[in-house]
Amino acid sequence: MNAPQSLPHPAGGAPRPLTTLRTGRRGPVLDIELHDPGQGNAVTETMLDELLAVLTTAEPGVRVIVLSGAGDDFCLGGDRTEYAGFLDHDPTGGGIRASATKGRLVCEALSGNSAVTIAKVHGKAIGAGLGLALACDLRVGSDTASFRLPELALGLPTAWGGLLPRLLNEVGAARVRELVLTGRSFDAHEALSLSVLQKVVPEDRLDDAVAAWARPVVRRPEGALRVTKTLLNSYTAPTRLADTSALDAELMAAVLAATHYTRNEGTVHQM
Repeated sequence: MNAPQSLPHPAGGAPRPLTTLRTGRRGPVLDIELHDPGQGNAVTETMLDELLAVLTTAEPGVRVIVLSGAGDDFCLGGDRTEYAGFLDHDPTGGGIRASATKGRLVCEALSGNSAVTIAKVHGKAIGAGLGLALACDLRVGSDTASFRLPELALGLPTAWGGLLPRLLNEVGAARVRELVLTGRSFDAHEALSLSVLQKVVPEDRLDDAVAAWARPVVRRPEGALRVTKTLLNSYTAPTRLADTSALDAELMAAVLAATHYTRNEGTVHQM
């Protein structure tokens, strides 16, 4: 992985270095590593901004994008401390709404990218972390990887980045219902059986598995690859007619703001 790249400053000033990602270019392959291992690569506002900037900045000749995580885990989900700060600043949920909207845009930038996107998963992929992986075209996991959707137990709706409609489309309603309502962990082999993963290998073979997928893809003509990805996305869209992912931000903000208000109201009554 190369040293962190810089992003153009929005006001046209000096470039801003990446702080939560590391990126590297290997010919037609762009590597993006979530890089905040001390926090389990938790999804923060900064990480979303940086992911969105990297994914939507055109790099000529990129045919494959590989998304991975630094440290012990792929991604432990959203940063709940940051959510609490958003609510303290704006109890109506404006900060939550803006952050969740960015989450949807990031996931759409992964799934709709003209390059083939590959998630390389190890350790835990929880909540929003699972959402990021699921937005990728291809997903390989180590045989010790695990997955969980804890949102309901945390008082949150399963509404982030279009995660729920993607799960329903890939896995099926009956199995998704059980995973969401119980919030239980499931391992890599069950993830493979559910099509959450398409391949499971020992952790030291993850790079080999990614390379085996990338090699034929990078040889495909660019125009044909772009059109084929568009066709795949278009043909799967009709199976998600009730995709309300555009409302994820509103749902997340409404639930968290209501919970925040109730807790604060209770505190006032007890004074």
